[in-house]
Amino acid sequence: MLIVQKFGGSSVADAQKMMRVAGIIADTKRAGNDVVVVLSAQGDTTDDLLDKAAEINPNASKRELDMLLTTGEQISIALCAMALETMDVPAVSLTGWQVGMRTSSDFGNARIKTMDTARIRDELDAGKVVIVAGFQGVNKNDEITTLGRGGSDTTAVAIAARLHADLCQIYTDVEGVYTADPRIVPQARKLDEITYDEMLELASMGAQVLHNRSVEMAKRYNVNMEVLSSYVRKSGTIVREVVKKMEETKVSGVAKDEKIARIALVGLNDVPGVAFKVFRVLAKEKINVDIILQSIGRGDTKDISFTVSKSDMDRAVTALEAAKDTIGFDHITVSDKVAKISVVGAGMINSPGVAVQMFEALYNAHVNIHMISTSEIKISVLIDSAQADVAMRAVHEAFFGE
Repeated sequence: MLIVQKFGGSSVADAQKMMRVAGIIADTKRAGNDVVVVLSAQGDTTDDLLDKAAEINPNASKRELDMLLTTGEQISIALCAMALETMDVPAVSLTGWQVGMRTSSDFGNARIKTMDTARIRDELDAGKVVIVAGFQGVNKNDEITTLGRGGSDTTAVAIAARLHADLCQIYTDVEGVYTADPRIVPQARKLDEITYDEMLELASMGAQVLHNRSVEMAKRYNVNMEVLSSYVRKSGTIVREVVKKMEETKVSGVAKDEKIARIALVGLNDVPGVAFKVFRVLAKEKINVDIILQSIGRGDTKDISFTVSKSDMDRAVTALEAAKDTIGFDHITVSDKVAKISVVGAGMINSPGVAVQMFEALYNAHVNIHMISTSEIKISVLIDSAQADVAMRAVHEAFFGE
């Protein structure tokens, strides 16, 4: 079998953990498999590098930041190769450009365009474990780029897709995908399997086990994925197109996202095209919008509320204020003290009453709902962030309690 294994920064944070990871890789190789490994930077290395950059230049260019940040993964892969050498396992470490990972030119948030797998295949044919730096590539001008948040997950899935790997294993600090974050909900259960669509929704709604970009790619190229622990040698959660219990289970998980902000435009002119004007401004700034709520018009005005990532909040407000005369509104209100609680499940499509069950749980927990968003397999509500953990536990108990 050809197996791609990805290990996050917490899994390789120090020498002891690096040796544990090397042991997992060595065992996989000794079992007769070809192995490609993708690593993140160790522990808090990326944050430390950002701090170093801020000490020198708080307004450093994205190009130079990418040049700096990619050194973190380079350290990880070299140390891992050294660890495998001590175990008599042949290994070679390769950067993004050495494996031909070609990306767009969006420094800090590049997208993978193509990948030349010749070098990886040559090294595998030579009997080596190939250790690839995640999170990075090069653009058409051979400038080093980073793939943004979740970039190492995306790197691993891209390699698995390109090599037609039998399995892509994502090793984390938890034993798989749970019905909720077990750090917040101790009663959360590990799932044996979950669909791509469910995992994508959970990832998009705030679950931090996998990044949504990697799940999107896995679904597109039908990559078999497994999420499992780098600390405990147990089977994890399989992510695939169809699972055995899809119709039996209404809800597969509950997710929380506190990295969001709510923006409301008050007193908008109630005329055709005003929503287009609002969201065109945000689209030009490449700001993603999630939940949207438009009020019924009052006289000649109406209000539009929506959520954005907390990191995009200031840019969004600045852009909208600059376009105030063009759009036509009275004023903007902003809050970053909000959270999104979501329930996700493929079985919701044919199961009426899921929304009522969720809303009843929130009512019983005295949690007020500000906004609601739904899809065929997801219901999300916006609430005060101070009540996020209480709400998450209440909703989880409603669907997964004894």
